[in-house]
Amino acid sequence: MSYVRFFESVFWHPRYYHRVVSWILLPISIIYAMGMQLRRWISKRTSYPIPIISVGNLTVGGSGKTPFAIELATRYTHMGVAIISRGYGRQSQGLVEVSHRGRILATVEDSGDEPMLMALSLPYASVIVSEDRSIAIERAIESGVGLIILDDGFNRVEIEKLEILLEPKEIPNNLPLPSGPYRELASTKKVADIIAIEGRDFQREVSYKNLYEKMVLLTAIANPKRLDEYLPDGVVEKIYLDDHAYFYEETIAELIEYHNADSIIVTQKDMVKMSKFKLPISLIKLKLRIDDNIYHKIDTYLKDFDES
Repeated sequence: MSYVRFFESVFWHPRYYHRVVSWILLPISIIYAMGMQLRRWISKRTSYPIPIISVGNLTVGGSGKTPFAIELATRYTHMGVAIISRGYGRQSQGLVEVSHRGRILATVEDSGDEPMLMALSLPYASVIVSEDRSIAIERAIESGVGLIILDDGFNRVEIEKLEILLEPKEIPNNLPLPSGPYRELASTKKVADIIAIEGRDFQREVSYKNLYEKMVLLTAIANPKRLDEYLPDGVVEKIYLDDHAYFYEETIAELIEYHNADSIIVTQKDMVKMSKFKLPISLIKLKLRIDDNIYHKIDTYLKDFDES
């Protein structure tokens, strides 16, 4: 087990001995949390001439940010939308325009898997990745968009925006990093404008494509055990790689043969890195259904912004 998977167990599936690790690391967690809190206190916020909606979370690991951002961009397409992301796992640096109003401009290696998934899912939106979100915002504004969605933007405290904070159904460990999954103190959630809790404010809707009788789950997402409740019948083995890892066609072919399977089954995030593979691939398709109450709050923010 890699250290990444070990800490995912500490954060999301803790056993009694994981608690010992959390307590040993607690002094580091306290120092880290104090530093993050100080950063919030001293940072100056920059306002921009168009509305910015941040979709983020307080915990590490998947919470539905990418499909949530896709749903928002789809709903507000008429405004001219750009999604801005850090582009974790990409093999490039600096600002990269992944797509412009649906036209793909980059490879998945240069964009990262999640930005490419967003670009492919949104035929009328633009997607930009950059370590410096402020530069990306300026580029988006120059291109004439009317709305920016900031992917994973909760900790971008220097940017004035509407804060949407996504929370999973359960968080068994409420300590900050490295003792627990919180990027800041859990109490920091109070600064969010909207808190959207899975199961209450948004629901995952899962469908499948190209299912086979015997399949090997192969995925490179954070906290992959969260897929268990959505897996179809016929999964004979589960193979987890580190989040954002890349895949090799020959290795996958060997896995299929070794497990006497008919195909591999992957998420949409994984699939964008396999588009050229000539292999039998089954797909787990995920979209979110967002409660109207969330949209009402966003609509109010957009109306107030336009009138200010």
